[in-house]
Amino acid sequence: MVKRVIVAMSGGVDSSVAALLLKREGYEVIGVTMQIWPQSEDNERACCSLEAVNDARRVAWKLDIPHYVMNFRDEFENKVIKEFCAEYVAGRTPNPCISCNKYIKFESLLSKAKALEADYIATGHYVRREFDYVTKKWLLKVGLDATKDQSYALYNMTQEQLESTLFPLGDYRKTEIRAFAREAGLLVADKAESQEICFVEGSYGDFVQDYLALPDTPGDFIDSTGKKVGQHRGIYRYTIGQNRGLGLALGYPVYVTRIDPETNTIYVGPKEHLFDSALVAENYNFISGEPPTGRLKVSAKIRYNAPKVPAEIEILSEKKLAVSFEQPQRAITPGQAVVFYQDQVVLGGATICSRG
Repeated sequence: MVKRVIVAMSGGVDSSVAALLLKREGYEVIGVTMQIWPQSEDNERACCSLEAVNDARRVAWKLDIPHYVMNFRDEFENKVIKEFCAEYVAGRTPNPCISCNKYIKFESLLSKAKALEADYIATGHYVRREFDYVTKKWLLKVGLDATKDQSYALYNMTQEQLESTLFPLGDYRKTEIRAFAREAGLLVADKAESQEICFVEGSYGDFVQDYLALPDTPGDFIDSTGKKVGQHRGIYRYTIGQNRGLGLALGYPVYVTRIDPETNTIYVGPKEHLFDSALVAENYNFISGEPPTGRLKVSAKIRYNAPKVPAEIEILSEKKLAVSFEQPQRAITPGQAVVFYQDQVVLGGATICSRG
């Protein structure tokens, strides 16, 4: 029996080639573009702009597959936008792509796919999945193209979701994907990468202030000696490790080392004050469904583009865990994810809540 797969088509080259490859493999492919946020029509690099929807539609026509636009705006606003803004106001730095993957792609879209009696959903992520016949568990593995690996943003996946998801690009390099698109005559073959955060066209701080209709909320910059050295423009405009755009002329470089939302205070200091060898994280997920017992040696990443570094994790409670690193890490940032690996396998991850 031919298997039916719903491909999340953003209008970019990756998801377009995902649909192409699956059709070549004999699947019944249905393209779906998720309408998640109202965009200005001139922002062509946004994943749900009118131009992006039209590109996805043209690719679907070229591939001779059905294409639908599904409205996920309410889910996206409630689960992603509001969380994004609340986190910045709380002095944390969120990763909305992680929330979007968790709540929109692998919950809402997967639910719609099942309603359409599809066997799978598929995305253009550069990751791989594999079934371990020893443990009887699905594994999420890093993509072959290390420069495009997106496993960091998928640590929240579950066994059920992995079983129902295909990642056709995981065994290819980006250059190969563009070549496939050119060979197939897809108009998106040389389309630029989508922007980092699809719903923010300007600065994150301006977006948060406008969305929440916040008044200006200036507060103090305090240096490592406890001295007031200036005023900030609202804590939601800053992140740990930030050095530029502080508006401080101290004659020496300083970095944001801590943000205190309760007192509306931002602490700054020299670069060496950014380093720490441990963190605490919350709301952890382990893809196997089984958190480790005792201490576990892993490789860990504390931000999307960070390298994997040796670490050890220990479960503290049903919600929290501790991570200790062999070497001090720069700018451990509350709100970001810490993701755990063993070799090529993604074990899981959690949201950083504090350093030290």
